[in-house]
Amino acid sequence: MDIQVEPIETKSSVVRCDGGGGPLGHPAIYLNLGKEGKIVCPYCSKCYVKLHGHSTTGKKTKGLRRAS
Repeated sequence: MDIQVEPIETKSSVVRCDGGGGPLGHPAIYLNLGKEGKIVCPYCSKCYVKLHGHSTTGKKTKGLRRAS
């Protein structure tokens, strides 16, 4: 069975992935989106996509502050 997961959009060329499950996640790794602007985490299969212009999901990220 192939499960489709919505890609996570980012403006960065490098992303950190830890599976998002706290203690149930996986070791934190840094993934380079490369020339294609896309990468799939080898642990949890989350897909990261670099934004080129406007968001395709309509989610606004401008103005949001980082969590401390």
